[in-house]
Amino acid sequence: MSLQVWVDGKHVDKERATVSVYDHGILYGDGVFEGLRLYSGKIFRTEQHMRRLFDSAKAIRLQIPYTAEQMTAAIYETARINKLTDCYVRLVVTRGIGALGIDPMKCASPTVFIITDLIAVYPKELYEKGVPVIVSSIVRNHPNALSPRIKSLNYLNNVLAKIEANDAGVPEAIMLNSAGNVSEGTVENIFLARDGVVFTPSLSEGILEGVTRGVMIELCKRLDIPIVERVVERHDLYICDECFFTGSGAEVMPVNKIDGRLVGNGAVGPLTKKLTDAFHRYVREE
Repeated sequence: MSLQVWVDGKHVDKERATVSVYDHGILYGDGVFEGLRLYSGKIFRTEQHMRRLFDSAKAIRLQIPYTAEQMTAAIYETARINKLTDCYVRLVVTRGIGALGIDPMKCASPTVFIITDLIAVYPKELYEKGVPVIVSSIVRNHPNALSPRIKSLNYLNNVLAKIEANDAGVPEAIMLNSAGNVSEGTVENIFLARDGVVFTPSLSEGILEGVTRGVMIELCKRLDIPIVERVVERHDLYICDECFFTGSGAEVMPVNKIDGRLVGNGAVGPLTKKLTDAFHRYVREE
């Protein structure tokens, strides 16, 4: 049986799961989404993901036509039909079908769809040795233009940085904000470590409030690892002992080189290993 996708309350074959060319999600990137994980048949951090989805929708004046409970049930039902217990979930809400023109008032009702499928953001072997990255010349969107805390369908800012990483022959790029400070990767949050202290850009630096980021901060506190949310400068990237990304898709990905400079000795550091192991234990416990 073909993979099933939930579209506006109905399950359809993956090959037939379509969105209208008049949908403002397609025409203008007008919509929001969430990337979630199912581990052992259970959604990881359901409440946090749903809250962020509804906060994102509220920020762009988009009324979601389902409750969080209804969408949670739809995720479980879609995963069950597809016989998936460990998978990635993409939950998308667009402004819906409308007229040619940006006015959202001309869209009748939102479009909602749910994909449950397998995902491999990075090859498995890279989790053991880390990835080289660059610092992108593409500046992260200013919060007063389009807040990165809104998980919107408009990802062109991130896509351009990803293209720059591709051109440089590396898997990922680190983006700076308009002040020249570190914000995040193209699709992940970033953490660094120096002298036994873990630090990460604060939310005021123009970053997505990542769910996995929040888990990592909790784990640092559980393990008595000093953790600080602060301004992170480009210089910090070049002198850190360890660096890693976090995200629902990527989970925890070590970084071994930044702009050609080795991170530490180029191997995955002890704090990164400790936190990665703790994350996977935490996932199983939850």
